[in-house]
Amino acid sequence: MLRQTGVVVLLMSLTACSRFAPDAGHEVVLTKKPWFFGHGGVVETPVKTGATFGAITTSGTDVNMQPQKYESDLRDTMTSDGVPISFHTVATMQVTDSVRLVREFGVDWYRNNLEAPFAKTVRQAVRKHGMNETAISAEAIDKIDAEIHDAMEQFIASNQLPVKLITLTVGRANPPDSVKNQRIETAAQQQRIQTEGQRKLAEDGRKDAEMSRAAADNAYRMAMQLSPEQFLQLEAIKMQLAVCGPEGKGTCTFIQNGAAPVYNLGK
Repeated sequence: MLRQTGVVVLLMSLTACSRFAPDAGHEVVLTKKPWFFGHGGVVETPVKTGATFGAITTSGTDVNMQPQKYESDLRDTMTSDGVPISFHTVATMQVTDSVRLVREFGVDWYRNNLEAPFAKTVRQAVRKHGMNETAISAEAIDKIDAEIHDAMEQFIASNQLPVKLITLTVGRANPPDSVKNQRIETAAQQQRIQTEGQRKLAEDGRKDAEMSRAAADNAYRMAMQLSPEQFLQLEAIKMQLAVCGPEGKGTCTFIQNGAAPVYNLGK
């Protein structure tokens, strides 16, 4: 009886199976693990569409065949002038051979094979440029992007990774807070200098205008052969005429013997 039960259990185990059904844009790489005899290993043909059944000892590794983004925050990346800056990088990659990827590099292929070399390549490229250049110049960032892109493509090819690099973007440099505060203070000082310069230009212009007016008045006085006292009296008469004359809005009463006139502005 026990012998029959063991045979039944063995038959049920051998006839049990696993089901593998990848989503759209995914592939499942099968790995066989024989119980008693035979050879296991990665199956050369992945499961691409529909459902496939395998032995209970067969495992499946899901591989996303669509382009995927891998983001990194690289802090304290030194520039050529010794300033530590931070970058946010985004690399878009796509698997080209799911079976070879699983068999030779495993499911953590990016972290184990590309993450550290990518960070090293970024630091080497940034070290060729200064802080102000990387933080302000879009041209410098484009050069860094191109250099890192070429270096990563060469690394992928030389290590025969079954992936391709689609896009790579290094964000604008983010300097430390101390440098930011210094730049803000420098900008404020430059603005103050510019404001003071504009104010001086305005005052110099007013000074030049007053000097030109004084020179014109003096030329008029000399042309009329007036003494300075006579010229001042003439100017006083002009002012009184402006107030009391036909264009003036008030009436005036003048008192002789050198006394000042009294202006009636009630009208």
